[in-house]
Amino acid sequence: MAIDFVYFAWVREAIGHDAERLDPPADALTVAAVIDWLSGLSDGHKRAFFDRSRIRAAIDQVFAPLDAPVAGAREIAFFPPVTGG
Repeated sequence: MAIDFVYFAWVREAIGHDAERLDPPADALTVAAVIDWLSGLSDGHKRAFFDRSRIRAAIDQVFAPLDAPVAGAREIAFFPPVTGG
């Protein structure tokens, strides 16, 4: 099932575009597994996801940890940590 992937800030810059619709493999069951798969798509993806401590995710616009399941997700967004102040 295809998922819309959305990228923000330097994640977008590393990958080279702000969104793409992809069909992850059946064994990509968590955000972390999706990151593993995405990292192999291109050098830009590899750069974007190299340091997982610098990546945050949202599934269908709700913040999600890297061990969150992705079953049924329509959209997964990746972005740098958000700070306030």
